[in-house]
Amino acid sequence: MTIRLWHVAQSRSFRVLWALEEIGAAYELIHCSFFDRSLREDAYLARSPAGRVPAVEIGGQTICESGAILLYLADRFAPHLRVAEGARERAAFLQALHYAETLAAHLANLTQHHIVLREPSMRSPTVMRLEARRLENALRAVGPDWAAGAFSVADIALGYAVHMAQRFVALPEPAAVYLGAVHEREAFQRALAKDGPAQIYTQDFYPPPEG
Repeated sequence: MTIRLWHVAQSRSFRVLWALEEIGAAYELIHCSFFDRSLREDAYLARSPAGRVPAVEIGGQTICESGAILLYLADRFAPHLRVAEGARERAAFLQALHYAETLAAHLANLTQHHIVLREPSMRSPTVMRLEARRLENALRAVGPDWAAGAFSVADIALGYAVHMAQRFVALPEPAAVYLGAVHEREAFQRALAKDGPAQIYTQDFYPPPEG
């Protein structure tokens, strides 16, 4: 079965890249860029109507939302990476899978202000400080253990969000322990090696403005 992943380095498509490495699936990795018009071409918009990554093609079927892709991959290829319906840990699994989007929303706002809005006059120092504080508060709910007892695709979603959060805030101790376990996974390291040259984040840390 052919699996293709359209991917931009340092983006949420890394979640799917990491999942494919965890599964051990054979796949074709197609590197894309936010800085040309390739994600706005009709052929790509047919895969991802919003013109974003990831998009995957699996046996001729296309999916374009990373959370949905993670769950689909686990259901189809790696049931050990999800919690079955009816199991006691299912609620914790689903909560972590979606809580990753809470973290991602704060990360997106911080990325917008620190990086996308290139001119200082376009940025709001108040928003940057507020979003950093909100991210810090949200991270208090993370770690130190895997979200649903055993490692799952929920930890792929959540773990990547925590990995990116360290670019903007100091991690609380439980989240730092959790991230250490993420970084130790061989599949994570393999995915990181395939991620590609930095396209978005060129600094290790983006502190909130003083004020």
